Amino acid sequence: MGTIAYGGQAVMEGVMMQGPEGKAIACRKPNGEIVYKIDNKPSFLKRHPSLKKPVIRGVVSFVSSMVSGIQDLTWSAAQIGEEEDEQLSTKDIVFAVLLALVIAVVFFIVVPVLLGTVVRPYVGDFGRSLTEGLLRGGLFIGYVVLISRMKDIQRLFAYHGAEHKSISTYEAGEELTVENARKYSPIHCRCGTSFILMAMILMIVIFTFVGQTDALHRILIKLALMPVIAGVSYELFRLPLKFPKSLIVKALVAPGLAMQRLTTREPDDSQLEVALSALKAIPGFVPNTAPVKEEAQAEQAPILKTQFQNANA
Repeated sequence: MGTIAYGGQAVMEGVMMQGPEGKAIACRKPNGEIVYKIDNKPSFLKRHPSLKKPVIRGVVSFVSSMVSGIQDLTWSAAQIGEEEDEQLSTKDIVFAVLLALVIAVVFFIVVPVLLGTVVRPYVGDFGRSLTEGLLRGGLFIGYVVLISRMKDIQRLFAYHGAEHKSISTYEAGEELTVENARKYSPIHCRCGTSFILMAMILMIVIFTFVGQTDALHRILIKLALMPVIAGVSYELFRLPLKFPKSLIVKALVAPGLAMQRLTTREPDDSQLEVALSALKAIPGFVPNTAPVKEEAQAEQAPILKTQFQNANA
């Protein structure tokens, strides 16, 4: 009986799927052919078990997902003829990750803090934190809504849905066919979108207690605590896998599930075929014959969706 929990993300005209022993990308070329990129290297956390400690593993998972996400998107873009070179140097990857982080810091930390500071005399410290959180969430949702109008992003979101449907088919213990996958929801509880929203909510709670600080110090404190927030968010993100029937946990997950209605689309059969092909191509893939147990799911680190930072799911 297979009890491995697999995860993945959408790429350009394809899907990346990952398991404990490696990952596989399946991408449909313009001529209709499905091409693959297979990586037999185990996940970073599996290769470095000392980093699996609570909180630390969340930071490691987030960073490694950003790096691999950029690499996977670059390869997939090359397959559909958008880039001549599919290889990224270490320098290119570092620059891309740093650029994504700088943009995220400016829009999701600096701008909300500055605007929150303006209203603080009228709403107090808690009101400032709440204002920052609402602005941060509004900017994030606005960004997703804006890019979702782009044709390429709409297809990316459809592959995102195909990824979720394929994983759900596997976890239900059904044969991995398009017909079986078609009936499942494009929304999945282990989507990295939930992780992002969890981090935003946690920032509201934590920074309510920072107290009276000027804008510059507040920004610096937030930057210093970002690894902690990412790590704690990761642990909260895992709660549904351990306590799937808890009403409190379901309430924590609800915003992320609702957000997925913006970041996923119903895939067509050809997109489902690609996602299922990627899943079956994972090194060491173990066919499932029964529903995956929650405790087994909790052992597999989620693949964080990085299309938002780089778009780049």
